[in-house]
Amino acid sequence: MAAPYGAPPPPSAPAAAAVTAPVAVVSPQFCAPYVVPLTVTKKAISLSDGDFTVTDANGAVVLRVKGAIFSVRHRRVLLDAAGQPILSMQEKVFSMHHRWEVFRGDSTSSSDLLFTAKKSSIIQLRTELDVFLASNSAEQACDFKIKGSYFERSCAFYLGSSNTMIAQVSTKEDLFCALIMFWSLPNV
Repeated sequence: MAAPYGAPPPPSAPAAAAVTAPVAVVSPQFCAPYVVPLTVTKKAISLSDGDFTVTDANGAVVLRVKGAIFSVRHRRVLLDAAGQPILSMQEKVFSMHHRWEVFRGDSTSSSDLLFTAKKSSIIQLRTELDVFLASNSAEQACDFKIKGSYFERSCAFYLGSSNTMIAQVSTKEDLFCALIMFWSLPNV
């Protein structure tokens, strides 16, 4: 996927808060030392209710999310601009915390597990998710935390349970979300 992630920031790009060491959950090609504004658009008519397109500031397609038409697990696949699978996401059946498992490519094999995400508590007024990398099987402490509000259409990604923000999603003109992130999670 030819993307500007490895290139220096454009002159008009605002400076991003530096994280001491970049965290490449999926691949370093999706990390940038500067803010990368992306727009997520949900497909208006979709049988799967999980189809999205992610475009850059110039309107070029960067990523696509394809949902399964009939799926008990609400499976989704994240594709690059060329249509190659980057990761697949599926909801775990019978999970009290609405746990999602995320795998490398189009796999669902436990050997390709990248991370899991689950609601921090069963009852929530604001969305809060705990993300555990595959290597963190004990899940004593989360590797990332996502906090947000469905009504405000915004959220932030934090390193562990700290206050170190590593990515942010915010509202733009009520129709689109400006994404600053290095990986994507489905709506939970």
